[in-house]
Amino acid sequence: MTITDEDCRAETLAFNEEFEARAADRPARDRTPDAAVLAALRRNRLGGDAPPVRLPWARNRVTAAGVRVRTFVPDRVDGVYLHVHGGGWAFGSADGQDERLWRLAEQARLAVVSVDYRLAPEHPYPAGPDDCEAAAQWLVEHAATEFGTERLLIGGESAGAHLTVVTLLRLRDRHGITGAFRAAHLLFGPYDLSMTPSQRSFGSRRLLSNTDTLRQTYELFTPGMGAERRRDPDVSPLFADLTGLPPARMVVGTEDPLRDDSLFLAARWRAAGAPVRLDVVAGAMHGFTLFPLTVTAREERRQGDFLSAAGR
Repeated sequence: MTITDEDCRAETLAFNEEFEARAADRPARDRTPDAAVLAALRRNRLGGDAPPVRLPWARNRVTAAGVRVRTFVPDRVDGVYLHVHGGGWAFGSADGQDERLWRLAEQARLAVVSVDYRLAPEHPYPAGPDDCEAAAQWLVEHAATEFGTERLLIGGESAGAHLTVVTLLRLRDRHGITGAFRAAHLLFGPYDLSMTPSQRSFGSRRLLSNTDTLRQTYELFTPGMGAERRRDPDVSPLFADLTGLPPARMVVGTEDPLRDDSLFLAARWRAAGAPVRLDVVAGAMHGFTLFPLTVTAREERRQGDFLSAAGR
């Protein structure tokens, strides 16, 4: 484990305080958002009130399995990155961060394929995982003909990191596919939906995520499940057999209620036999990469560097 960005801790913590102060003036989110709230959250950038920028050269398409994806293909392609967006399984979209995915595509020379999986509460578990599994299978079968390479990478942020691990496990257990994806990049994911100690003890701080919002999010994604059911490895991959998974890079902030999830998963991933790089960002809250911080720019470079070199 490496604690990174100590030199930026003061800036990062100051941003957290500003975020909390602004959040104190907003009403707390209802347990089950109504249709208007859901529509607004899905229309705007995650963590903000403005709509995302959609680049005209990105392409929407539907795979043979019927799953919608959005592709970003630079002039030179040395691999394919299957991206799974975050948003608590209920928000976000494949076209919600075009600028960031295009920068990654150009920096790492990757065709980026972002999965537009079905969202809760209209489509609760297992709809989202099913779509990610189908998109991954399609890519394993068609990457060479579609993008001219079989070097596959996978990753996502928050709920997308969770779905990434679930997808790798499903490929292994349901289809006997191991080794197709050569590396995984996991940003601040929830891997135990029955709640790790850091989730339970974080409290009600009005950051992007806290104990209460996590409980609400889990109920939207897995309605009616108790804690024991949520420990099913297909729901909480921290409880899975992790053998046969690829090398990974995991990132989480010190001020994230999901901190333990990455710490625990990294330990189990390594114990199962795969290399892991775990970066813990000093002062960073959940979802810090959504905001214009010094550590955000650094993290984008680190992600690009990792994915450029992974699986060669």
